[in-house]
Amino acid sequence: MSAKACQIPNDALLSSYYSAPDSDRTQAYTDCYTCGIEQAVTLADFAFAFYCTPIFRLERFILKYLVSKPSTDQQARQLADGLIESFAAWQVEKRTEHQLLMCDFQGRTRSWFMVKPDSINPANTALWFGSAVVPRMNHTTGKPEMGGGFNILLGFHKLYSVILLNSARQRLLKTSG
Repeated sequence: MSAKACQIPNDALLSSYYSAPDSDRTQAYTDCYTCGIEQAVTLADFAFAFYCTPIFRLERFILKYLVSKPSTDQQARQLADGLIESFAAWQVEKRTEHQLLMCDFQGRTRSWFMVKPDSINPANTALWFGSAVVPRMNHTTGKPEMGGGFNILLGFHKLYSVILLNSARQRLLKTSG
């Protein structure tokens, strides 16, 4: 099953960044994607698979040289297992048994992971991945704004999120066989 866009679940750690369009809360951009996998998957295995896909390894390589934030597969495993709180350009913001919310080193973006065993067949798992982009304060106008590059990169971000989630699913399938 391929990843698809969906609503952020009410119990998601990411939901604290979502605000309805008619809300007076500052608007952060949020998105959410999900796909199923025909096996039982822990949050630790999902996070590790996600951060070690070939596509994400490329992002890690870029971060190493662009912002001096190197990372290794061993660190990805330690993060997934809850042994360390930071990985590459991210820091754990909150963690539960089935969810992980990461914040980037600039405090602007969040990455969220969730696993949910199927209620009918616990041998299957729903994988969830989402993001939040928090607006920054424009010191000239005094109002929060996303910035000029946000709209330009939004289409790429959505496609990249689907590719990342599908890649993590494929890696989980490959490593379980």
